Amino acid sequence: MKTNLSIFAQIIRLIPRDIIHKNVYEHDSDFNSKGINSWTHLVSMLYCQFGNCQSIRDISFGLRSATGNLSHLGVSRAPSKSSISYINAHRGWTFFRDVYFSLFKEFKVKVNRLRLNRKLFILDSTLIPLCLSLFDWAYYRKMKGAIKIHTVLDYDSCLPVFIRMTDGKTSDIEIAEKLAFPKGSILAIDRGYLDFNFLRDLDSNGVFFVTRAKSNIDYDIVKLLALPNESENIVSDYQIVLIGQQTKEKYKKRLRLVKVTDPETGEIIPLLTNNFFWTSKTISELYRYRWEIETFFRMVKQNLKIKSFIGTSENAVLIQIWSALITILLLSVLKAKALYKWHMSNMVGFIRLNLFVKIDLFEWLNHPFLQDKAPPGQIQLDLF
Repeated sequence: MKTNLSIFAQIIRLIPRDIIHKNVYEHDSDFNSKGINSWTHLVSMLYCQFGNCQSIRDISFGLRSATGNLSHLGVSRAPSKSSISYINAHRGWTFFRDVYFSLFKEFKVKVNRLRLNRKLFILDSTLIPLCLSLFDWAYYRKMKGAIKIHTVLDYDSCLPVFIRMTDGKTSDIEIAEKLAFPKGSILAIDRGYLDFNFLRDLDSNGVFFVTRAKSNIDYDIVKLLALPNESENIVSDYQIVLIGQQTKEKYKKRLRLVKVTDPETGEIIPLLTNNFFWTSKTISELYRYRWEIETFFRMVKQNLKIKSFIGTSENAVLIQIWSALITILLLSVLKAKALYKWHMSNMVGFIRLNLFVKIDLFEWLNHPFLQDKAPPGQIQLDLF
């Protein structure tokens, strides 16, 4: 199991260098780099995430302490604090974004074992609070700053296929209206995206949606649908038309309203969809899958450095967030390949503890704990 490469070096070597060269060429990100090229910058920011560095000093000193291991990372010298600060402020964040999406296409991670006949996407956003006096570009409220991460999650991989970062005051529907989804795909959304112009456009483009309805929508029941016998949480299933003064003009076609009971709270949840062929149980399950994006947001915030930042400029913040996303992608690759059934938080913690330990990465991931050997038999008893 021993090797000359540290665990961190083996993780870094998962990244195909031709992808990096391609993106460096497209962004011309090594122009006037003065020794700290894009690869060194990427490795430094990934070390920030894997090592849970609290400052630029931690990144610089941590890489400098690696000494001979730097050559295994493809890095000639560890960047200084001032160099990291400067390139985070001035080297474009779009390089990190395109590296993430290039790696997403390269690895094609599959996490969820349940396979759906159609592609399922989950749309939501999350807020990261910021100090307005330090991050004055991220205006949110009078005395608060925030950055909002608008995300489309691919259900199969539980990784983002679209991300847009804005200031906190940008509405969710403003970003959602600009998105395009493949024909025949499914979009699971919460009621924050309940805009009937948006839903009408989805339906016109052949996209099926499942969303939570508001309790005060006005509608007429057109048809009462039969309830499945095997499902106890389905309360009702209707075909409806909207009769509200504004909503009936925005969405003139029929909709399907399925009311389900939350098994934990007993709350009745009304669900809207434009699909009339699925069973009511399928609609309930599809909306339940929407929770995957909440799990993703929580996982990233708890395990990676995404709530506090080592730079205050907008460019530095976006670089740190995209480096966190590249990190979670690499961790997802490791988790999918490992034979041991890791929880993501446990795997992140174990990797941090052993970041520069020289041991075979996948042997360790498959068998992280040493097996206790049986105690040797007593020789005296063996004589009789």
